[in-house]
Amino acid sequence: MLLNTKSSYGLIAILLHWLSAFTVIGLFAVGFWMVDLTYYSEWYKTAPHWHKSIGLLLLFATFFRILWRLFTAKPESLATHKSWEVKSSHVAHLVLYLLLVLIMLSGYLISTAGDRGIWVFDWFEIPSLGAIVDDQADVAGVIHQYAAYSLIGLAIVHAIGALKHHFIDKDSTLLRMIKTQQD
Repeated sequence: MLLNTKSSYGLIAILLHWLSAFTVIGLFAVGFWMVDLTYYSEWYKTAPHWHKSIGLLLLFATFFRILWRLFTAKPESLATHKSWEVKSSHVAHLVLYLLLVLIMLSGYLISTAGDRGIWVFDWFEIPSLGAIVDDQADVAGVIHQYAAYSLIGLAIVHAIGALKHHFIDKDSTLLRMIKTQQD
């Protein structure tokens, strides 16, 4: 039930998937809203602090999720899946993971360009590596923005694919990521 099997995802993989999905959507919405905050807004310091803190916790969860994916069983594709669906699914998942890591690392580089660490909810500080490139905050900001839009676009395609499998193909693709099954 906790671990993946050849036919279903376990509770850990399911929780990591949905935690990531809802967190990414929330961070994207807050980031989109945050860029228009003025210095005089009561959220000017609070929103970025929460955005960074949650983003860094998601980075740790993503690294754990990648390791989990590499070292645990992965459910086999359903026999009804076409080869192009299987291949595009593998590519999409790889790109989703790459975009997640790129967004979070570029966010780290934005925040630490001034040689200041990032406090995660005032629990602990992630130290700065200092400026690695000229205009680091600006360069990383552009990467962060375009990677975030790309991630949301790909996540929408991913969700549409899951809904297609559920409502049109009427297979168990979506259900395997919603509930654990007994083998």
